[in-house]
Formats: sequence, structure tokens, C-alpha cells
Amino acid sequence: MRKAGLISAGLIAGLVALGVGVFAVLKPYVSPDDFEGTGSGAVTVRISPGSSAEAIGSALEEAGVVASTQSFVNATEERAVADRLHPGHYRLRKGMAAGAALDLLLSPASRVVRRVTIPEGLRTSEVLYRVARHAGLPLKDLQNVDKALVGLPEYASGLEGFLFPATYEIEPGDTAVDVLAAMVERFGVAARKVRLAEQAARVQLTPLEAVTVASMIQAEGGTDEDYPKISRVIYNRLAKGTPLEIDSTVLYAQNRRTLRVTERDTKVDSPYNTYRHKGLPPGPIANPGEKALMAALHPAKGDWHWFVTTDPAHRITKFTNKESEFVRYREELNKNLGAS
Repeated sequence: MRKAGLISAGLIAGLVALGVGVFAVLKPYVSPDDFEGTGSGAVTVRISPGSSAEAIGSALEEAGVVASTQSFVNATEERAVADRLHPGHYRLRKGMAAGAALDLLLSPASRVVRRVTIPEGLRTSEVLYRVARHAGLPLKDLQNVDKALVGLPEYASGLEGFLFPATYEIEPGDTAVDVLAAMVERFGVAARKVRLAEQAARVQLTPLEAVTVASMIQAEGGTDEDYPKISRVIYNRLAKGTPLEIDSTVLYAQNRRTLRVTERDTKVDSPYNTYRHKGLPPGPIANPGEKALMAALHPAKGDWHWFVTTDPAHRITKFTNKESEFVRYREELNKNLGAS
């Protein structure tokens, strides 16, 4: 009996020790260390693209945001939100409960990012100024970027025409090269979507010439419905061998913006002056959007040789194949502008 009792006591002690050991092994997973509350202070944590919940938890633990990686993993699994965690820089606090840290990572307001919207039709100089102003990057850095580093198409003669209009998210640490490369990459997406190279050949243009046509369409304004018509006017004048006489080209040559183009403007000495020089200008005069690119590749059917935005305030553009009507439309424009 005494021996049996000793064996039973030993067995119980062994089981208790085993249980303690198992608990010690499983505790970090079952009941991991976790802070309480929403923390204090401020810390910025970068979440790398493709990071798993465990990798994110590890980054948070290293930054002192959460007490343990597993506490964050558990919180993520309990709420089944792993697919809603996105890369970027986030403003968090130290000593946060894992659930509270997760809340901030899921909140767009916690993300440290600057958004810059580039409208269609801006010139490259205007794009760079806008980025510098809204993203906090030095203008000189943007102006002096090595063009070979931003991934321009081989047919591009420079940045003009290839900084695609869109909204860009600029992260802390992004450089001028990073930002411009993102814009050029976005142009590439649009170019593939509209099949730029293939469709340019169909209308007997090189890809650069197609972008140049699109830039003039974009710069001339009007409504989306006007773009294919403006495109047709350009093609009709090219086919006839008459100068394009696009006002926006002479303004580009002078680095000016105005709705009033004078006869003196049309005499400016520049290869971009399509009043003095037949054919297309040497390159794009603005950065066109997708609709302008499509219009350049798919002009409307028509015999128009002139167009005038007679009422810029209401974006009313009129088209004609008669010079007498064109003259009347110019007079209408001048009247709306208050010119004599």
C-alpha cells in the first residue's frame, strides 16, 4: 500500500509538472503578454508590402507599440481582418493593447501619407510645382531628376506628356525619383489600356506623335465629348497640309496661360508655334489623361477644319469647315471674353 501510494503521488506530481510545462509552452499563444489601454506618446511604424500579421506584430513589438507579436496575431485572427491590413506608414502610440493598435492600423486617419492630385492638362513645370507644394519635396530635386531613372518609354523625349494625371499617395521617405517614376508608371498602365503603340500605327503616327496630339486635345479643353472632334480637326488639317493653328501651342512656347491669343502671339519664334510651322510640334505640350489619349487614337468622323471654344465659362466649343463661320465664332469668343 505504501509503495502504491508513493507511485500515485509520484504520478500526480509528474502530471502536474507536465501540465506546468505544457502551460509554459502554450501560454505565449493562449494568453500572450498584452498591454492595457490605448497607450501614450507617438511612434511611426512602417508596414512593408506583403507583410503577414505575424510580421506586422513583430514590427509593432519592436517599436514598443504592443507587448508581444502573438497578442497582435490573436487580435487579428479573432476579428478576421488580416486582409484589411495594408502597407504604409502609420502613426501609433507606445504601450497599446493589441486590439487598440489594430484599430489604428485599420483607420485611414492613422496613415501617414500625403495625397497629391494632378489634374489633366498641366504642363510638366506645373506638375512639379504642385508636387513640391503638396508633398513637401524640394522643387529643385524634382526639376533635376535624372530622366533615365524614372522609367520613361524609349520613345519619350522627356517628362512632358508622361506624368499621368491621377491622385498619388506619397509616403514618408519617398524621393523625387520615386514620385515621378510612379507617374510615369501610371502612364504606362494607361498606354497599355488604350493600346497606344498599336493604335498609333493605325492612324499613321508614332507613339510620341500620338501623345503629342493627345496633349493638344487636352490643352484645348472643351468637354469629353469634344475631344474626338478636336482630334479630327487636327487630322484633317494634317492631311490637307495646312498649319494646325492650335492656340495652346503658342502659349506653351511662351510659358503663358490665357484665353486671349493675339496676332502677336501667333508670330512667336518657336518650333512649338503651329501657326508658323506645319505639322505637329516637336513633342507634347501638356500631360494628357486617358480620354484625350483615346481621342487621339480614335478621332470622330467629320470634315471640320476649325473649332473655337466660344464660351469658355460654359465649355461650349463649336466646329466648322467654313472659314466664314470660324471668323464668326472667334468674334463670339472675343465678345464673351469682353474683348473689342
